[in-house]
Amino acid sequence: MPRFYVSPESWNLDQPVLGPGESHHALDVLRMKTGERATIFNGKGAEATVEITGIEKHRIGLRTILKAKTAPLSCRITLAQAIPKGKNMELIIEKATELGAAAVIPLLSDRTVVVLDEEDAVKKQEKWQTVAIEACKQCGQNWLPEVQHPRSLKEFFNANPRYDMMLIASLQPGAQHFKSILAAHIADHSSKPESVLILVGPEGDFTPAEISLAIGSGCRPVTLGPIVLRTETAAIYCLGMLGYELLSA
Repeated sequence: MPRFYVSPESWNLDQPVLGPGESHHALDVLRMKTGERATIFNGKGAEATVEITGIEKHRIGLRTILKAKTAPLSCRITLAQAIPKGKNMELIIEKATELGAAAVIPLLSDRTVVVLDEEDAVKKQEKWQTVAIEACKQCGQNWLPEVQHPRSLKEFFNANPRYDMMLIASLQPGAQHFKSILAAHIADHSSKPESVLILVGPEGDFTPAEISLAIGSGCRPVTLGPIVLRTETAAIYCLGMLGYELLSA
């Protein structure tokens, strides 16, 4: 059954509608007709099975048949990702959505090749949020990750972020494995963390100064094994490991 996104601001199951973008997809791409059914979700856990009741040029009227609510995942995992070149950030956001990330923070690190002015940053953020929406539609995820505004590592930590556990993927000697860090956290707090931050650097890794800043701000270095991974692979690896340890039943 096709899935469509309806923003929380427009979510009204008494008179549900699809806006212009989703109506275009339903009518011009999927060729849907009156009487056909679909699923709508609002990115905040709410979902509904609906039936098309009326079609206009830029709007589709719907009738709610069945309502449902998906509980949030047991841990809010935030990926702070140095922006890679090309379209790899889109791949990372797509996979982060599929792997249950609650938020993605694009980072402009010292070794980031991509240069963004304020206008470019706004456009990129909007594009990446759309990628996350499309990924939710494809994978059945009812909790839409927030793709935040791009910022430097210094700007991020100056905002004094709060997480139960903060990690940085590291190539440095002495970095620990995920299991060791998680076991230590559970021993200290008698429970698994409910919110986790994982930082992943660009090709060539974060600079020593950035690593020092992250560690000084409370991040623990975590190793990804003996093989040096591309940044997009590292992001997927980290989210996969955290998901297995913290999101599995």
